[in-house]
Amino acid sequence: MTTNDEPDTRHRRPEGVDDATVEALGKLSEALEIVEQARGQLYAFHRLTGAADLALGESVELLRDAGHDGLASRIEEVLVGRNVIDGRWTFQIVEEYDDGYYSAFREAEASARSQLVEGRRHLFEAEMKEDRRSHGRPGHEAVPPGR
Repeated sequence: MTTNDEPDTRHRRPEGVDDATVEALGKLSEALEIVEQARGQLYAFHRLTGAADLALGESVELLRDAGHDGLASRIEEVLVGRNVIDGRWTFQIVEEYDDGYYSAFREAEASARSQLVEGRRHLFEAEMKEDRRSHGRPGHEAVPPGR
């Protein structure tokens, strides 16, 4: 009979891997998760800035419709379509981040896991789950039913 009270092999440390290595990889995984969150914020910045530029363009048209051509023209010339930093719109910032820092970070984390724990992910968290859960209790299973 198969039970779901033991973690699957993907979340068990390979033979010979010590606590210090699991802890270090856990901290590396935590750092990557923070970078993932930062990347999400960067994409939010990209989307919000784009939405602001489109709303700004609409406001310029509304100002013109209301007879404020001079003001509309000044706002349009200064702000509509303006770079957010020298030579870049937000999509260019996102691309540089993704292709540079983000890509290098993901590769380094994956490489460390590959070299040290056969590529297994979240070993620190999996062991924390085993330590904290109440074995044999409903809602505390190691894996989903049928695994």
